[in-house]
Amino acid sequence: MSALVVVSIGLISLTFSSCSGVVSSSAEAAAQSPALIELAPPTTPVSTTLPAKTTLAPVTTLPPLQPVVIAVAPMDVPLVAVGDTDGPETSRVQQRLLDLGFWLQSTNGDYGVTTSQAVMAFQKYSGLNPTSEVDEATAAALSGATTRAHGTTNQGTLIEVDKDRQLLFIIQEANTVWTINVSTGSGIPFKERDKNEWGKWVHGDAITPDGIFVIDRQVEDGWREGDLGDIYRPKYFNKGIGLHGAYKIPNYPASHGCVRMSTPAMDFIWSADLAPMGMKIWVHSTPPAA
Repeated sequence: MSALVVVSIGLISLTFSSCSGVVSSSAEAAAQSPALIELAPPTTPVSTTLPAKTTLAPVTTLPPLQPVVIAVAPMDVPLVAVGDTDGPETSRVQQRLLDLGFWLQSTNGDYGVTTSQAVMAFQKYSGLNPTSEVDEATAAALSGATTRAHGTTNQGTLIEVDKDRQLLFIIQEANTVWTINVSTGSGIPFKERDKNEWGKWVHGDAITPDGIFVIDRQVEDGWREGDLGDIYRPKYFNKGIGLHGAYKIPNYPASHGCVRMSTPAMDFIWSADLAPMGMKIWVHSTPPAA
């Protein structure tokens, strides 16, 4: 399949800063890495095997920015609205989400955090109310879907962060292999006490800037103590802004500037080596004009 370059922006030199668009303090500007910590940490995740290659079904009627689209058959037996309950039908929901490219840990029928996040990601992608529960509309959309989820880019191996839809796409050789729910910068100015230095204030605009970057710094083990809170296994790509795990991933932009996802999703990215050092990260609000 032929592919077109989505965007051509030179890589910028990177320096270390905070997990926000602009951060400074009464004492000095410093690197920060925030996250909201609310729930108990999840258990160690089980890695999910990447899907086998399937027949590509290119779409030829789109504008020049044309991503790779993979066909999926509608379900013979439609799903039932399970809400957020456990059971055999939830196992079918989990398998369908994996078939459509939305990452989650297991198809064991347990409606846990990664299932909730995958459902929310599907709802965002499909333009449904992102409640994270499988209602009638969500069950119908899952059952009738005819393509795997895909990002905007049509070339290369990279991670695409779509701020409009609040989704992250893991793309390998132009194919979107996984879609993950995320929460990016809220855009709301903040001023908070430094959690590591008494009497110091940290402030900024909570922005996740658009652009093309590369991962140039990471912390592999556990939680990193930042001045605005703790973040899980971060991979930095724009000064102090990075991908990281967190306990709270709402259905709207809520971070100080980083791209947060569930801690099991972050563990999966590490274990499958999907975001190595030097990986390109494309952050955008809307697709570029054709």
